[in-house]
Amino acid sequence: MIGRLNHVAIAVPDLAAASAQYAGTLGASVRPPQDEPDHGVTVVFIDLPNTKIELLYPLGENSPIQGFLDKNPAGGIHHICYEVEDILAARDTLKASGARVLGTGEPKIGAHGKPVLFLHPKDFNGCLIELEQV
Repeated sequence: MIGRLNHVAIAVPDLAAASAQYAGTLGASVRPPQDEPDHGVTVVFIDLPNTKIELLYPLGENSPIQGFLDKNPAGGIHHICYEVEDILAARDTLKASGARVLGTGEPKIGAHGKPVLFLHPKDFNGCLIELEQV
């Protein structure tokens, strides 16, 4: 069902410093910040030859990333994103197998302009999983 690894998302306490570290210290191609109000985050994508890194920073008072940073002040890996061909078919298959889809279960449009869903980390070895339709 899952395809390529689309990205690994890292919550960061200082978006500018993290972006500068990837651009300067690691020599990566860093895109400009992008606000995603529907998800309560500002994101910066870092392009790698085989995938992307997504830096996450809280946007607004109710950002889910703020809660993560409160528990992990230095930041850390927040989720991994896999590509799927048909997000609704993937959702239905996962739900039928007992996996929990977060939120309403209906896809939202993600940072790449494509439908996304998140799966409960307790169902996947403690890892929050994002699925993105390609």
